[in-house]
Amino acid sequence: MTHRFGTVVLLGPPNAGKSTLLNKVLGQKVAIVSSKPQTTRNQITGILTEDDAQIMFLDTPGVHRLRGKMNRYLLQAAWNAAESADVMVVLVDAYLYTQKPHLLDKELQPLLKKVATTDLPVYIALNKTDVIKDKKNILPLIQYFTKTWPNAEILPISAAKGEGVDRLLESVKQHLPECPAMFPEDQLSTVPLRFMAAEIVREKLFVGLRNELPYTTAVEIEDWEETEKMTTISAAIYVARDNHKAMVIGKGGQNLKKIGHDARLDLKQLLGTKVHLELWVRTRRGWTEDVPFLQSIGLTGGMDM
Repeated sequence: MTHRFGTVVLLGPPNAGKSTLLNKVLGQKVAIVSSKPQTTRNQITGILTEDDAQIMFLDTPGVHRLRGKMNRYLLQAAWNAAESADVMVVLVDAYLYTQKPHLLDKELQPLLKKVATTDLPVYIALNKTDVIKDKKNILPLIQYFTKTWPNAEILPISAAKGEGVDRLLESVKQHLPECPAMFPEDQLSTVPLRFMAAEIVREKLFVGLRNELPYTTAVEIEDWEETEKMTTISAAIYVARDNHKAMVIGKGGQNLKKIGHDARLDLKQLLGTKVHLELWVRTRRGWTEDVPFLQSIGLTGGMDM
C-alpha cells in the first residue's frame, strides 16, 4: 500500500475555525479554541497518523491586516508556514459571510494576493455550515470562491461537528508525496509540553475574562518539576497595566482561582499525573512591542523584528 507524508497549512481569517479543525482531526486538543478571534499566536503543529498517511498540520495565526511588532510577527508566521507546506487549506466562516457578504473582499484580500501566487494545491473549506439553516445560501459563496480562486477545490465542512472533514482529509492525502512516516504513531504534536501548558493557561484566560483583556496577556512557564506522581508548574501571567492585574486576579482572587482550577484539570489530562499549578500575575508595560520579551516567550521564532 502506498504511504504518504506531507505538511498541510491551515490559513484563514481570525475565528474561521482553524484550531477547531485541527483538534477535531487529531481527536485531542492541541490548540486553543475560543469564540474570540486571534487566539492563536504561535504556529501550532498537529500530527495525524493513519495506515496510509501521516499528515503534519500547521495551525497559523489568523490572517488580516495587523499593526505592532507582535502582530507583524503573527502575519509573517502564517506566510512562513504556507511556504513550507505541500497543501494549503484556507478556512473561512461560511455562516458569517452568508450573513455579511460585504465583508468577503475586505477580510479576504490579504489572503487573496498571497494564495493566488502559489503553485500548491489549495482547498477552500467553507466552515460552520452546520449553523446555516438554508443550505442554498452557500451557493453564492461557492460562486464567489470559484471566481476568486478558480484552481482551488471548494468543500463545505463543519469542523465542530466533523461534517465533511473525512472527505477533506481523503482528498488532501492524494496531493502528499509518497514517503514513510516521519514521527512515531503516538506523537500528536511537535510543540514542547511547556508550550502546551502555557497555552492551556492562556485559553482559560480567554474563557474566564469576557472582555478584551486576554489580548494584552501573555503566559510564561517559569518552573517545571516532575516526579512519578506529581508535576509542579509555576506560571507567570503578564498584563500590560496595573489595573489589568486586578482584573485577572478578581475580587478575593476568584478569577485567578477559577483559571487555575480549570487549567489544572486540562493539564492533568495532558500530563497523566497530578498537577500542582502556581499562577502569578505581573505587570509588564508595553510587552507586545518588547522584542526581547517576545523572543523569550517564543513569539518571534528568532525573527528579526
